[in-house]
Amino acid sequence: MPAPLKTEAIVLRSIRYGEADRILHLYTPHHGRLGAIAKGVRRARSRFGARLEPFFHVRIVLHEGRGELHTVTGVDTVAAHGALREQAATLDAAARACDALARLFDSSQPHPEVFRLLANELALLSSDPANARPANGLAFRLKLLLAAGIMPQLASCAECGEAEDLQGFSAAAGGVVCSSCEAAAFPFGEEAYRFMVAAVGKPLAEAPDASAPALRQAERAISETAEHHAHVRLRPVLVGL
Repeated sequence: MPAPLKTEAIVLRSIRYGEADRILHLYTPHHGRLGAIAKGVRRARSRFGARLEPFFHVRIVLHEGRGELHTVTGVDTVAAHGALREQAATLDAAARACDALARLFDSSQPHPEVFRLLANELALLSSDPANARPANGLAFRLKLLLAAGIMPQLASCAECGEAEDLQGFSAAAGGVVCSSCEAAAFPFGEEAYRFMVAAVGKPLAEAPDASAPALRQAERAISETAEHHAHVRLRPVLVGL
């Protein structure tokens, strides 16, 4: 019999299965993404209670079965993040953060820094609804790109290395481009550029803000980078802006 797997985890998604079970999508610091089944969790007398709902940060014990799904045999709550469920904006922001991470990091490879990033983001959303603003969501995604090794080049033109007159963005080229190299790029303004540089360099709690047009340009740069280099389509952050 294999030894039980004991790990911290964040519940990315929880899906009803059968009459009383749930299928869980988990993200862990040292085992990446894991799938698990929580048997009987939807029964009133379940010993797991509500500790396996989305966005819960838990310490979990898993039995490794023969298939792809582990079986949950024990769980303790580290942080429930209950306050983020009280408002639609924070609930939506948490769901989009978990979805972006799940799309960019969909393997069992360990990324402890990504786990800590998501835990930090969920804690911020739970502590203050103001953190659900789009700029925070985009800053979170930029840090995901950095952890995935596909952060776009911002210091100089990705085509020729020119440090001045950076007016466009090209995911195919790998980042910002100058006026001489912008044939296949989209216009990228100074405010969007400053936002992305500051968002990468500052902690999530200090994520900068920007105007709606600048945030739209930044989101396009992030989304096209993820699609071109990771073949991943991210759900939009700027809905209605």
